[in-house]
Amino acid sequence: MSNKIDNTEMREKIRTGLNLAFKKLVDYKQKNGGVLVFSENGKIVKVNAKGIKL
Repeated sequence: MSNKIDNTEMREKIRTGLNLAFKKLVDYKQKNGGVLVFSENGKIVKVNAKGIKL
């Protein structure tokens, strides 16, 4: 059981870190007038960072 709890805690910490990193990236791009590039249904989509609300 202990291993499963450790995995759950680790997964939550990783998820929290990824969310924080994404927020920092969007904030940086918004300040510098940048764009973010995503893949949607196999197609490349460029999104103006100022249009993203978190």
